[in-house]
Amino acid sequence: MWKDATRAMRVVRSRAATDGFDPNKVVVIGSSAGGHLAATLLTRFDQGNPDDPDPFQWMSSRPDLGILCYPVITMGNSTHVGSRDNLLGHDASADLIHELSAEEHVQSTTPPCFLWHTWEGGAVPIENIMLFAQSLRRAGVPFECHIFQDGGHGLVMKDGHVWTEPCIQWLHKRLRM
Repeated sequence: MWKDATRAMRVVRSRAATDGFDPNKVVVIGSSAGGHLAATLLTRFDQGNPDDPDPFQWMSSRPDLGILCYPVITMGNSTHVGSRDNLLGHDASADLIHELSAEEHVQSTTPPCFLWHTWEGGAVPIENIMLFAQSLRRAGVPFECHIFQDGGHGLVMKDGHVWTEPCIQWLHKRLRM
């Protein structure tokens, strides 16, 4: 699944000139299980291969920034069990759990991230965002993390939730660099 996301990132970058945007300002956003896909892309990208016969493969699959909204991050103890079972099956090996736990793959080259969750969210344990923030901190990757007390799962789609304004400010600051 994340290989499809890397391909999509390459296609987006390749269309920058045609579509009129900066190929060095590509942001990935994901929420809940989609946050897991985005976090995997943020931590498992490559720089491209200029020798590949497929011109899309020449492009980097690394997003420049990431926005993760109440994301599933780990497949370990603090996971959202339904997401893990749907993605890996009920009897996933320890190696597979490690491979798809995004917090285990953060490096200094991981893009800066904006993270948010709600305390009362319920569906995805709040520990997921805390694990990712800790991994970003250890790797020296800039991030901003907000944990809001109020709000259930699915707030990314609700107009006017308090997460949007700090995220927009963060994006403006990061994209001016």
